[in-house]
Amino acid sequence: MSDRRRFLQWLAASPLAASAPALAQILEPKSRLPDPAMWAPMDARLLIKSPKEAINVFDFEPVARQNVPPAHFGYMASGIDDEATLRANREDFLKLQLRPRRLVDVSKVDTSVDILGTRYPSPIVVAPVGGQRSFQSDGEIATARGAKAGSHLMILSTATTAGVEEVTQARGAPVWYQLYATNKWEVARSMVLRAEKAGCPVVAVTVDRSGGRNQETLFRLMKTDSRKCDSCHDRSSLAANMKRRSMYEGLDLAGLTHTQSSAMTWDFLKRLRDTTKMKIVLKGILAHEDATLAVENGMDGIIVSNHGARSEDSGRSTIDALPEIVGAVNGRLPVLVDSGFRRGTDIAKALCLGAQAVCVGRPYIWGLGAFGQPGVERVLELLRIELYAIMQQLGAPSVKQLVPAMVRRAT
Repeated sequence: MSDRRRFLQWLAASPLAASAPALAQILEPKSRLPDPAMWAPMDARLLIKSPKEAINVFDFEPVARQNVPPAHFGYMASGIDDEATLRANREDFLKLQLRPRRLVDVSKVDTSVDILGTRYPSPIVVAPVGGQRSFQSDGEIATARGAKAGSHLMILSTATTAGVEEVTQARGAPVWYQLYATNKWEVARSMVLRAEKAGCPVVAVTVDRSGGRNQETLFRLMKTDSRKCDSCHDRSSLAANMKRRSMYEGLDLAGLTHTQSSAMTWDFLKRLRDTTKMKIVLKGILAHEDATLAVENGMDGIIVSNHGARSEDSGRSTIDALPEIVGAVNGRLPVLVDSGFRRGTDIAKALCLGAQAVCVGRPYIWGLGAFGQPGVERVLELLRIELYAIMQQLGAPSVKQLVPAMVRRAT
């Protein structure tokens, strides 16, 4: 043993220590492998060849990264600044633990929910993501058909590359319309009336894009993209660029300076209420004060959202903000949530904390970029399978039986 100790001392002082830390760990008697050991980690070099091979939604991301041009992938993947919020959206789920209940008959589980008067077989909602033909040639049409396979509610982005009429037809049911108000009321009004005419029952007004953003991941990946993009992007002016987006077609874009609005107030929402018969949901609420004002101003619902960490780098996740909003609303209007949801357990935690439904964005875009419509279908299917399984384990045969007592904060 004395010889062994002298050998370890020599090894620690030698250049080998810097180049062979693994050897030192093996020789150290107190060393051990991580517990649990990662015996079969995902190997990004072994990409899935079909959607059915996917074990979880993360299997689609490296395939999409391989298929999608760098700038387009960067647009989807990027957070803001240090991307603290992007990480928090995932890490904060680990701060919540589930409390399973036993001896409950869960041989049948009902995952259906009522959202603003319509019954859906799943609380998993397809969140609005713009420019989907950047990821796959069929874009929003493929997504709509993928959502149709599982009868999911779909929310269509203002920045869609397919018109609301086409998407509604592909979905086979009404979709919600997400609105970027722009700095021109006339543009917003025209979009809303078009969506209403197409049969959209709800407009989800984005309220969290009131300023600029430094999308560092996007900007760095853009530098690696060698394609000539002028044929798809007319950057001579904002109005010229947006004319290529379906919902801007035929609109007078003179004077358009921002696709979002930094001047939006509650007066805008009052004006919108007088313009449309659609229900109005606010997307991007994170503070209980604004949730209370939403109730007082007659809004029909809230989506707790930090825009997938694409608006500001506050460092606060939506799963952390959710209880605050649910408490302020106190059942007076429905609360949905998005940003960072990747697992059935993530969805279950949000439903336990009072969310009526959960909107998912990046995962189905990974599926779209990887395999088109079949990829979207499989991503949503995997999330449904995982949610069903955790509801069984929690002893909750229906969504209404997912209650706050089933979640505790880790210490």
